[in-house]
Amino acid sequence: QVQFVESGGGLVQPGGSLRLSCAASGFNFNSHAMKWVRQAPGKGPEWVSTTTADGDRARYTDSVKGRFTISRDNAAKMLYLQLNSLKPEDTALYYCARSPTGSTWAGYDYWGRGTQVTVSS
Repeated sequence: QVQFVESGGGLVQPGGSLRLSCAASGFNFNSHAMKWVRQAPGKGPEWVSTTTADGDRARYTDSVKGRFTISRDNAAKMLYLQLNSLKPEDTALYYCARSPTGSTWAGYDYWGRGTQVTVSS
């Protein structure tokens, strides 16, 4: 079955960096666009970034542009998110998610349990 295991979260000071990883299994990874989504305490899910199936294109929500970078390794079935210049408002549970078959930018159909990122001094 489709599974994702995220890792790399933690407690970091404002201005710091983290690299999140997502190990995918149970489907043809290189046939799907992939996303990172986050959910802050008391709020709904917020889309963060999407990369195309081949990793050649990416989109970001405005609040993370220039600070976060999404990437993927299709041979290893891994998705990454590099988080730089972190701010307290980036504090959230970050999870990776799969775009549905035939869709790149809209929606997601499977997601993992997430990894917690806390930005605090």
